[in-house]
Amino acid sequence: MITVDQLRNFSLFSDLKDEDLKYILNLMTIKQFKKDSVLVIEEEEATVVFFIINGKVKISRLSEDGREVILSILGDFDFFGEMAVIDGFARSANAVCINDTELMVIDARDFMDILYKYPDVPIALLRELAVRLRKSDSQIKSLSLGDATGRVGNTLLRLADDIGIMVQGRVELQNVPLQQDLANMAGTSRETISRVLHMFIEEGLVARDGNKIYILDYNKFRELFG
Repeated sequence: MITVDQLRNFSLFSDLKDEDLKYILNLMTIKQFKKDSVLVIEEEEATVVFFIINGKVKISRLSEDGREVILSILGDFDFFGEMAVIDGFARSANAVCINDTELMVIDARDFMDILYKYPDVPIALLRELAVRLRKSDSQIKSLSLGDATGRVGNTLLRLADDIGIMVQGRVELQNVPLQQDLANMAGTSRETISRVLHMFIEEGLVARDGNKIYILDYNKFRELFG
């Protein structure tokens, strides 16, 4: 069972009163999904909005030649699927669970009613969309102007901002995506990911422990690749 305090962790609802959150919770349905479950397919009709309680979800599109392009990795207390609900067009990307994931879903009509009923929610949504737009600008710049090292560095920064845990200037990335997924995010090859990560480790920029990657000095790393 999700509590009011947990719901407030979602940026959309952080400024709402307890009674308002209780009302919204009653509109939500909690669902469990296994690893690799497909949540959204590009071009399908939008009927719900998703809120991640725990787990990770990959947002991606397919290029014209059939290659997967990963747009973002979402984690706890992120949400997705609202854009197609708001503009009424089809889904613009695919969403797949990277691991076992617990989600709340809300019907499209109920979500739109919330936007009209609680003015703080659309304001929070605008802030979130502005953050996403800045990230997209950074990604476009990295893919169009950066070399392979810069693209991999920028990809790690995006993961740090999306799912990283920061402690005293050091960022821990847990359950890092497979090298092929990293390659799809960076617009490069698995071999390049492996080579650049090894170089970062040798230069003391990152450390690795199994499926965890540590950015040892986030501010320095951002100066280099942000």
